[in-house]
Amino acid sequence: MLIDLFLTFAKIGVFTFGGGYAMIPLIENICVENKKWITNDEMMNITVIAESTPGPIAINCATYVGYKRGKLPGAIIATLGMILPSFAIIYAVSRFLNGFLEITWVSNAFRGIKIAVGILIVDAAIKMLKKMKQKPMQISIVICSVLTMFLIKVFAVNISSMILMLAAAFIGIIVFVIKNNMEKRLEEK
Repeated sequence: MLIDLFLTFAKIGVFTFGGGYAMIPLIENICVENKKWITNDEMMNITVIAESTPGPIAINCATYVGYKRGKLPGAIIATLGMILPSFAIIYAVSRFLNGFLEITWVSNAFRGIKIAVGILIVDAAIKMLKKMKQKPMQISIVICSVLTMFLIKVFAVNISSMILMLAAAFIGIIVFVIKNNMEKRLEEK
């Protein structure tokens, strides 16, 4: 099982360009649909938790899946499987190929990869939205989040991601308190 965890996440690490967000669809495909290690709901929860905890999102996802499959040894092996291929590739490129990105066809390839990564991220978001329980509160949160990101990008506002996370946490607490108060009032009647 540990070897399977390592090889699975090593494959994801080797064949995915563009960082953690580009790896999410591949992690979902392999861990949810093919190997059935986790459910769709767990994948959505993992993605949210991995985004809000320190460290790269894909590594946090690998660590969680590894822990679920094999406790601490599984978490360590899955994390190493995710990290080692990327580390080796970056090390080889930086060590042996000076001026690698100055080669025209290589820089053009990386421009194309950037576009593909953007498409992968949008595809992962659409899949997660389709699988999300369609409740008015969740839909309004998604719409407000997208509008906020769009307005920040359009008006080139420089806001710290920490401020955005704190604001989202504050709004989440307010929504939670209001919702609980409403439920208590309904139970009392």
